[in-house]
Amino acid sequence: MMKRRKVTIIGAGNVGGTTAQRLVEKGLADIVLLDINRGMAQGKALDLSETAPLYEYDSQIIGTSSYEDTTGSDLVIITSGVPRKPGMSRDDLLKVNANIVKSVVQQVARTSPQAILLVVSNPLDAMTYVAFKVSGFQKQRVMGMAGVLDSARLRAFIAMELGISVKNVQAMVLGGHGDTMVPLLRYTTVSGIPVIDLIAKDRLEAIVKRTRQAGAEIVNLLKTGSAYYAPSAAVVEMSEGILLDKKNILPCAALCEGEYGIDKLFVGVPAKIGHGGVEEVIEIRLDSMEELELKKSVSAVQELCKVVDKMI
Repeated sequence: MMKRRKVTIIGAGNVGGTTAQRLVEKGLADIVLLDINRGMAQGKALDLSETAPLYEYDSQIIGTSSYEDTTGSDLVIITSGVPRKPGMSRDDLLKVNANIVKSVVQQVARTSPQAILLVVSNPLDAMTYVAFKVSGFQKQRVMGMAGVLDSARLRAFIAMELGISVKNVQAMVLGGHGDTMVPLLRYTTVSGIPVIDLIAKDRLEAIVKRTRQAGAEIVNLLKTGSAYYAPSAAVVEMSEGILLDKKNILPCAALCEGEYGIDKLFVGVPAKIGHGGVEEVIEIRLDSMEELELKKSVSAVQELCKVVDKMI
């Protein structure tokens, strides 16, 4: 019998707990759920273990507060950090979450030196940069989850607008995870039909604006937390690419070294995801306006990375 892969999820809050649920229900791996709040990870892991007979999965899940239990993980998903509150930008989280991610990665690099790191903590692009710098891992083994989520939100809003199945909508979002993200409408299609041929320009602009502010919209509605259903689903989409060696093309925060004119920064780009992690950054042709928007987004990420460089 083939041994299941080992996945550690750091942070047993809403995103981490829901990610664990989705992964065990798919039977993709054995899970270690870790949280510094004693009892939280253990309680959620036990609840999921007791769910197994009803959903008929045999993946094992344990909850812990000790990094020793994470030893030898194939994939480590980092969700830990302070969540956004109403009126708080992702950038406000920069310093506090940089210290949290730094501490987490130091432990993970010690216990699972061959792991792939998938960062979910915000501000996403800067936290992925912190994980790369602190871990010393190869660039292929460090990535951030943002573009899959942003693209899913764009696809959802387009499907709502047209009253069609979300399965028919394909979209790509580049750049930093935040207000400067760059939805590529020229590459967004509905069953192969360009979306710009189906939706009026002013409505498309409204959809793009809503996509950029989608996280804040949910924060403002919930008042005491942030999104976790869609973020966890996006994490699982990327995890499947790694664990099953799917070689699927997904937008994610990957280290660019010359691609798109970007130098040594983690920014959302299309990438081939497989056993090796980010196996290739895919370069697509951008028009002058898209290039301008991407440069603006990259500049915003660069400013954050300059701040964290002084901290690590």
